[in-house]
Amino acid sequence: MSAKEKKQDDPAQRLDEAALAKIFEVSPFIRTLGLEIKKMDYDAAELTVRMPLAAHLERREGTKQFHGGGLAALIDTVGDFALGMVLGGGIPTMSLRVDYLKPAVGDGGTAVAKVRRRGRTTAVIDIDVLDDKGALVANGRGTYVPLVG
Repeated sequence: MSAKEKKQDDPAQRLDEAALAKIFEVSPFIRTLGLEIKKMDYDAAELTVRMPLAAHLERREGTKQFHGGGLAALIDTVGDFALGMVLGGGIPTMSLRVDYLKPAVGDGGTAVAKVRRRGRTTAVIDIDVLDDKGALVANGRGTYVPLVG
């Protein structure tokens, strides 16, 4: 492991909940998602975030059904920061796959991201999206570059 990688594994570099919330707030795009941090587990490399339904995230007005683009943005963002919270900031996405399993209908959705493998040059993260009743509505798998940048 290089000196740069060791520094980024330093617990002092980790994002706490306030620092992650600030990143969500200052990013013009992420801010539109209205993300709420629910759980940060550094040891398990797992992040849980809720996205409330907003009018601009609806598939069709008044249906309370999320647009797939909003869900994909949730999946990518939460996948990114499942490792980024340990490294101290956002990390680049290499690829992202999303499977929509059933309509996401309701007042919000919760994404749970888990780092499955972290290597020197790539990290693989699985992300499940649950509706407010706890049903799995979508899942994703992202490949990310495990360096803040």
